[in-house]
Amino acid sequence: MSDFTKELKVAKKAASKASEIINEYAKKHSLNVKLKGKNDLVTDADVAAEKKIIEIINVSFPDDKILAEESSGTNELAEGRIWIIDPIDGTTNFAHGFPVYCVSIALWENREPKVGLVLEVANQEEFTAVSGEGAFLNGEPIQVSGNEDPSSSLIGTGFPYKDFDLVDNYLKLFRAMMHKTHGVRRPGTAAWDLCNVACGRFEGFYEYGLSIWDVAAGALIIKEAGGIVTDWQGGDNWYFGERIIAGNKAVHEFLKNEIHACFEENELSLLEN
Repeated sequence: MSDFTKELKVAKKAASKASEIINEYAKKHSLNVKLKGKNDLVTDADVAAEKKIIEIINVSFPDDKILAEESSGTNELAEGRIWIIDPIDGTTNFAHGFPVYCVSIALWENREPKVGLVLEVANQEEFTAVSGEGAFLNGEPIQVSGNEDPSSSLIGTGFPYKDFDLVDNYLKLFRAMMHKTHGVRRPGTAAWDLCNVACGRFEGFYEYGLSIWDVAAGALIIKEAGGIVTDWQGGDNWYFGERIIAGNKAVHEFLKNEIHACFEENELSLLEN
């Protein structure tokens, strides 16, 4: 088994420094907010936090590649080692002063996740995982919920904010979840949603339209906590396929079946242009 102790330590340091920067910006009365696309925000805090994360990683691992939301040097998962960074997952929450937003840092090697860290800034909840070594919240082991009954399960999701092509069927699915589960929650940060599955607060999670930096760390944390992560067809293209389901085994299967009942076959995967 490879030893990623140094990598995890560097990720923790980078996330901590980024968190300090984000909190300093949060104290300001105004932020410089720009639109990258419809409802897709970036603030000066995102840019500053990402710069610090990359700086810290580059000091220890200058030869590693970087895939970062705001300043990506690459847009693909190349062979070798690549750090996947979202400086603020939940930027819209942050820009509105709604206190659920995260720093997400992952290290992938040869297209496989090896290290994952998600730091929820407001409450300083630090979720971590190293491949093959389990998942942790602030240093304590975590695991997915053992509740296999969908009717008593709490489900996490996200609402489309820039891709509205599937909204009608998504609302059909949302209606089904309202009737068939204990409830649905939408905190507004996919990285934290995934970690809530990992520590058993949610039994399952589903969404579409996410980017790899939203899920690269959280998915590993779920897997190391004993959960399942797939695309909507049950395959492995959840990182670039923009369709994701996560949960314990039973609730994951329930969510997959419900999704298949609400969407057309050609909507279950991201079609290449």
